[in-house]
Amino acid sequence: MFVHTVFFKFTDFHDRTEAKSRLETMKGTVSSLRSIEVGLDRVGSSRSWDMVLITRFDDRAGYEAYAVDPAHLVVLSWLKPVVAESATVDYSQE
Repeated sequence: MFVHTVFFKFTDFHDRTEAKSRLETMKGTVSSLRSIEVGLDRVGSSRSWDMVLITRFDDRAGYEAYAVDPAHLVVLSWLKPVVAESATVDYSQE
Protein backbone atom coordinates (compact mmCIF):
# COMPACT_ATOMS: atom_id res chain seq x y z
CA MET A 1 0.00 0.00 0.00
CA PHE A 2 1.28 3.48 -0.92
CA VAL A 3 -0.01 6.42 1.15
CA HIS A 4 -0.02 10.04 -0.05
CA THR A 5 -0.75 12.61 2.68
CA VAL A 6 -1.07 16.35 2.07
CA PHE A 7 -1.52 19.15 4.61
CA PHE A 8 -3.07 22.42 3.39
CA LYS A 9 -3.31 26.04 4.53
CA PHE A 10 -5.73 28.19 2.55
CA THR A 11 -5.55 31.85 1.59
CA ASP A 12 -9.20 32.14 2.67
CA PHE A 13 -10.18 29.85 5.56
CA HIS A 14 -13.67 29.40 4.06
CA ASP A 15 -12.27 27.69 0.93
CA ARG A 16 -11.46 24.57 2.93
CA THR A 17 -15.07 23.32 2.93
CA GLU A 18 -15.28 23.60 -0.86
CA ALA A 19 -11.86 21.96 -1.18
CA LYS A 20 -13.04 19.01 0.92
CA SER A 21 -16.10 18.55 -1.30
CA ARG A 22 -14.08 18.75 -4.50
CA LEU A 23 -11.44 16.28 -3.28
CA GLU A 24 -14.10 13.78 -2.23
CA THR A 25 -15.52 13.76 -5.80
CA MET A 26 -12.49 11.67 -6.80
CA LYS A 27 -13.78 8.69 -4.82
CA GLY A 28 -14.99 6.12 -7.36
CA THR A 29 -13.73 8.27 -10.25
CA VAL A 30 -9.96 7.76 -10.12
CA SER A 31 -9.45 4.05 -10.76
CA SER A 32 -6.12 3.69 -8.89
CA LEU A 33 -7.44 5.47 -5.76
CA ARG A 34 -8.23 2.82 -3.13
CA SER A 35 -9.36 5.20 -0.39
CA ILE A 36 -9.56 8.90 0.32
CA GLU A 37 -10.03 10.73 3.60
CA VAL A 38 -10.30 14.51 3.94
CA GLY A 39 -10.27 16.09 7.37
CA LEU A 40 -10.83 19.70 8.41
CA ASP A 41 -8.94 20.98 11.46
CA ARG A 42 -11.16 21.58 14.49
CA VAL A 43 -8.55 22.90 16.96
CA GLY A 44 -7.02 25.93 15.21
CA SER A 45 -3.80 25.95 17.21
CA SER A 46 -0.66 27.73 16.01
CA ARG A 47 0.62 24.31 14.83
CA SER A 48 -2.55 23.39 12.95
CA TRP A 49 -3.01 23.11 9.22
CA ASP A 50 -6.48 23.82 7.77
CA MET A 51 -7.04 20.46 6.10
CA VAL A 52 -5.46 17.06 5.56
CA LEU A 53 -5.85 14.71 2.60
CA ILE A 54 -4.98 11.02 3.03
CA THR A 55 -5.09 8.84 -0.09
CA ARG A 56 -4.14 5.19 -0.49
CA PHE A 57 -3.07 3.24 -3.57
CA ASP A 58 -2.00 -0.34 -4.21
CA ASP A 59 1.52 0.86 -5.02
CA ARG A 60 3.55 3.86 -6.14
CA ALA A 61 2.53 3.25 -9.76
CA GLY A 62 -1.10 3.75 -8.68
CA TYR A 63 -0.15 7.04 -7.07
CA GLU A 64 1.68 8.14 -10.22
CA ALA A 65 -1.41 7.30 -12.31
CA TYR A 66 -3.53 9.37 -9.91
CA ALA A 67 -1.16 12.32 -10.24
CA VAL A 68 -1.99 12.65 -13.95
CA ASP A 69 -5.61 11.44 -13.86
CA PRO A 70 -7.96 14.01 -15.46
CA ALA A 71 -10.31 14.02 -12.43
CA HIS A 72 -7.38 14.81 -10.12
CA LEU A 73 -6.07 17.51 -12.46
CA VAL A 74 -9.46 19.27 -12.44
CA VAL A 75 -9.46 19.38 -8.63
CA LEU A 76 -5.81 20.43 -8.57
CA SER A 77 -6.46 23.33 -10.96
CA TRP A 78 -9.13 24.64 -8.57
CA LEU A 79 -6.95 24.09 -5.48
CA LYS A 80 -3.73 25.77 -6.62
CA PRO A 81 -5.00 29.38 -6.51
CA VAL A 82 -6.66 29.00 -3.07
CA VAL A 83 -3.83 27.16 -1.28
CA ALA A 84 -1.36 29.34 0.57
CA GLU A 85 0.89 26.49 1.64
CA SER A 86 1.05 22.70 1.51
CA ALA A 87 3.25 19.89 2.76
CA THR A 88 3.26 16.22 1.88
CA VAL A 89 4.38 12.88 3.28
CA ASP A 90 4.42 9.85 0.97
CA TYR A 91 5.23 6.40 2.31
CA SER A 92 4.76 2.68 1.77
CA GLN A 93 2.86 0.52 4.23
CA GLU A 94 4.18 -3.00 4.19
